[in-house]
Amino acid sequence: MAIAPSSHTSPASPVTPAPRVAPAQPVAPQAPQRRWWTVRGGIPSQAYAVLALIGLVLPLLAWWLATSVAGADAVFLPSPGQVWARAADWWTEGDLAGDILVSVGRVVGGFLLSAVIALPLGLMIGTFRVVQALLEPLTDFVRYMPAVAFIPLVMLWVGIDESSKVAIIFIGTFFQMVLMVAEDVRRVPLAQIEAAQTMGATRTELVEKVVFPSAAPALMDTLRVTMGWAWTYLVVAELVAANSGLGYAILKAQRFLQTDKIFAGIILIGLIGLVIDQLFRWAHRKAFPWLYLKG
Repeated sequence: MAIAPSSHTSPASPVTPAPRVAPAQPVAPQAPQRRWWTVRGGIPSQAYAVLALIGLVLPLLAWWLATSVAGADAVFLPSPGQVWARAADWWTEGDLAGDILVSVGRVVGGFLLSAVIALPLGLMIGTFRVVQALLEPLTDFVRYMPAVAFIPLVMLWVGIDESSKVAIIFIGTFFQMVLMVAEDVRRVPLAQIEAAQTMGATRTELVEKVVFPSAAPALMDTLRVTMGWAWTYLVVAELVAANSGLGYAILKAQRFLQTDKIFAGIILIGLIGLVIDQLFRWAHRKAFPWLYLKG
């Protein structure tokens, strides 16, 4: 016979009601101004372009105010209009295009000669302690010697033709480049090398397939930086019996107090360097696109 359930509640302890969960509060979006100031944070490309333009225009505006409003002497500080007029005259009446080509050829020649020797040498110094002990102290010693001090020796050993200008730029960039390349190679994680050794990689394979590919992005940045150094040695290089080039034109203008031409030459060197630097950045993005992936 079935037992009917009792209609009375059992004397068991009362059931505790579940605690109420507060609804999740929506996270307020971060203000754009604060997001821009995040450490290593990104900003929109349009904002970057505007800020870069402002950074270039502000010094030009200050320069114009100093000459037009404050009335600075043109012998010491010519106006932007005077510099532009001198550059235009240099282009039409002089040989500005030829001077640019000559200077670019000298800088690129000295830079390429440095890179061809410094890249393998720095790779060896950064990879093998024996080579580091043999060559790094000597390189450290020579790199502190000013390139201008080598001009008499360069004229004695090389002569006064184009090779002497290239040699000065080579001396100014080579020793710095070697040490920077060696440091880039030393930053390759040891775990990658040990993993390749565990898989049976030979010494040559370690250098060719592990060390060099891992250091390649940093090496291209090093080349970009040292290209800028090569341009800083242009005027020094064209002290050696030059009769053309931007550096030569600047030095010649100094003798005749043509300050506007000095400014024009300096600005032209800066613009050429900026274009080359952006080309290096573009090449870096094309060669190593995975470094620029978002997220």
